[in-house]
Amino acid sequence: MARPLLAVAAVAVLVGLVLLWGARIAANRFVYVSELGADGEPTAWAFRWSLLLIAVAALIVAAEATPLRSRVRILALITPSVSLLIAGAAFALASQITCTSGCPLPVGASFTWQDFTHTVIAVLGFAAACVAMLQVATARDHPRLARLSMVSAVVVAVVAGTGGILSLARFMQHLGGLLEFAATTVALLWLAILAVALLAAVPTEASATAERASPVSGRVG
Repeated sequence: MARPLLAVAAVAVLVGLVLLWGARIAANRFVYVSELGADGEPTAWAFRWSLLLIAVAALIVAAEATPLRSRVRILALITPSVSLLIAGAAFALASQITCTSGCPLPVGASFTWQDFTHTVIAVLGFAAACVAMLQVATARDHPRLARLSMVSAVVVAVVAGTGGILSLARFMQHLGGLLEFAATTVALLWLAILAVALLAAVPTEASATAERASPVSGRVG
């Protein structure tokens, strides 16, 4: 069952990404990702389905990524599977608990518990995904996947960090929105590639039969 599930996960991530960008194009204005799902937005349905698909994909990959371990002590306190499990659960919740119209920052006069809850859950999910990326980037025995994950982690950290600062400063928000979408795109493509890499490492029925006769250790990446 692992192979078809991982294939489903890879497709689900890509469909979710297409939905997000389709909604972004349909919005026809500069927005942050969460604004697509805000109360009253015509793109809210696409946002919810996108996050649900991404959540399902993250949970599937989490279940199949148990062999991955970081060689860095602090990152090895939990496994990439746990980080992806947290991310998947957070995305699922964020798809249902969306922000209010305009997605204001939950501070000062604009504070609402709905916005606060969505913001906390969304940040937690994205942070958990970034931790998973770093964990895979420092994983043992998977050099190619580790290099790809390190590049993705650096790009996401720099791009998302810059977009977040612009959002908090309420400065050049059009650029901040584009940067957030770029970081999200890189992160989701990484998740899809991870699903494919794990799928490639799962032996087919024929190779599994051969391995039982002559065991050979498989590698991811």
